Amino acid sequence: MNDAPLLQKVVITNPQGFHMRPMAAFAQLASRFQSSVKVSREGQSVNGKSILDLMLLAAAQGTELTLEVAGPDAQDALDALVKLLKTPPTEEEASEPSI
Repeated sequence: MNDAPLLQKVVITNPQGFHMRPMAAFAQLASRFQSSVKVSREGQSVNGKSILDLMLLAAAQGTELTLEVAGPDAQDALDALVKLLKTPPTEEEASEPSI
């Protein structure tokens, strides 16, 4: 069995960036998996299961994030998290004013 972490780059397409609602959904989904989840941007790496850590990335639209997942369910976790990040924002989310 190969214990090497799986890596995938994802560009944030949400016009509001990677803000609180998608961060909360990401951290909650990541926490469902046994694998460790790291999210990196420009050399800064944070725990993908922590919304507070994710906030440190301040990822606006167009930001490239690298997901690094390692563990027994790494492929399933990576697939689910990438799908979540690539899902377009809901109509409600898209119409919310930026703070």
